[in-house]
Amino acid sequence: MIGLISATAAGAAARDRLAAAWPDRTRVYEGPAGEAVRAAFAECDRLVCFLATGATVRLLAPLLGDKAADPGVVCVDEGGRFAVSLVGGHGGGANELAYEVAQLLGAEPVVTTATDAVGLAGLDTLGLPAEGAVAAVSRALLDGEPVALEAEPAWPLPPVPFAEQGAYTVRLTDRAVRPGPREVLLRPPSLVVGVGASRGAPVEEVLGLIEESLREAGLSVRSVAELATVDAKSEEPGIVAAAGRLGVPLVTYPADELAAVAVPNPSDAPLAAVGTPSVAEAAALRTGGELLVPKRKSAASPAMATCAVVRRPGRGRLAVVGLGPGARDLLTPRAAAELRRASVLVGLDQYVDQIRDLIRPGTRVLESGLGAEEERARTAVAEARKGHAVALIGSGDAGVYAMASPALAEASDDIDVVGVPGVTAALAAGAVLGAPLGHDHVSISLSDLHTPWEVIERRVRAAAEADIVVTFYNPRSRGRDWQLPKALAVLSDHREPGTPVGVVRNASRPDESARLTTLAGLDPATVDMMTVVTVGNTATRNIAGRMVTPRGYRWQHAPEGAR
Repeated sequence: MIGLISATAAGAAARDRLAAAWPDRTRVYEGPAGEAVRAAFAECDRLVCFLATGATVRLLAPLLGDKAADPGVVCVDEGGRFAVSLVGGHGGGANELAYEVAQLLGAEPVVTTATDAVGLAGLDTLGLPAEGAVAAVSRALLDGEPVALEAEPAWPLPPVPFAEQGAYTVRLTDRAVRPGPREVLLRPPSLVVGVGASRGAPVEEVLGLIEESLREAGLSVRSVAELATVDAKSEEPGIVAAAGRLGVPLVTYPADELAAVAVPNPSDAPLAAVGTPSVAEAAALRTGGELLVPKRKSAASPAMATCAVVRRPGRGRLAVVGLGPGARDLLTPRAAAELRRASVLVGLDQYVDQIRDLIRPGTRVLESGLGAEEERARTAVAEARKGHAVALIGSGDAGVYAMASPALAEASDDIDVVGVPGVTAALAAGAVLGAPLGHDHVSISLSDLHTPWEVIERRVRAAAEADIVVTFYNPRSRGRDWQLPKALAVLSDHREPGTPVGVVRNASRPDESARLTTLAGLDPATVDMMTVVTVGNTATRNIAGRMVTPRGYRWQHAPEGAR
């Protein structure tokens, strides 16, 4: 929960904007600022104070304890110009919150944490528990000293400029080892503990067995990702409480699914009790991976708990990211976040150039030229299968005439795939023209490099016969100069010569140009590959120089007094 505190009318207005935008994430604290800050500090994960920084510092000073446990605090000035990450930048989440608040209020985020200031991902912000010399190794990264990465299990980390060798080390491991003086240990969530228990098994017995099994196997409890068991034990108090104390979810599976899992130590007892010859081993192995600790029983007599431990492989992550039509303010915050998260970026060279300033140090960039779409898709999927966090970029929306389709055709279920939507060229052009897409519409690419012209022409004819607004992508190039005239001729068989046509080149970019013409008046020679052509339907009108396709509401045709 985010606590919101203000002391003036201007602060309250900005506060209420946040509260309205985030109703499920925020709580407004009324009353004197001092009392409100103290209450919010005790009850919330993060705070936004619409107060002067000096006043906020004085109010916070007696409350601060451990930076790993204190809430993050963002301070917003009276004019709403700046969102300052004041305390708890990393551990408390204030840095991230400052960017969110600034985005919502139209303010400038102020983040002074050293790593964030130069675009480095902080070692304590990688989403994994960190142990050891975090400050010293972070300083080495900031100073450009070589820091080596030793990754025992492959895991999709955000970008960090690691070297092959160095005096400092970041070690990604789930083993119970101590960090060296110049070493940081990162704990990946790689361990799944399968658990079985008799009815009424005490939490101390279940938890003690888990901790003892991990300790004897030399594994870190901080790398336990989840406990797993059979559905019949989903409410067993000892298992539920053990998961709660470890701070991990409890995942359950139907008995028939667990019965189908091959295990080294099946037993008749669980088969008779819950319908599967194995609970602990089968539940752990259900997620895939290597069995590190075969089924073990607790030491009590009679034993009431069993457990087994599996190391699951790190799954690579492929984010297919739409960059929008070109303008930076039409790049979505989610897309920008995925670009910062990716340790490998794959894309067309000209698109990489658009967002090069957003690429974090340590990101490996794999760029190529026009015509290499399938190669880029294969490369992105291959990098994700190696366990990397990959961003595959495309213009507009990555799923519209872009990279999502070839990438997903290559991908299988061995990697995680995330789609990040973007503003398409059709939408950007439509906003420039007015409201040409106000009713049913279709987008058709006139490029016959991958689709036979006969198929394209059939689709154009179908749209014409159905009286649907058409947006043409890839309308004309030097080597393809006859397709657009042919498509317009097909539409002309079903639409009047005066049908409005919108032509937008480089929508949303600095050299954007747009004009409104007609089906008879459009000169195809003025169109190129950077242009989007939108042809209206029989209801589309030119109204005050804007292209408008009405939705057909009944009140549009009713007498003025009846509306």
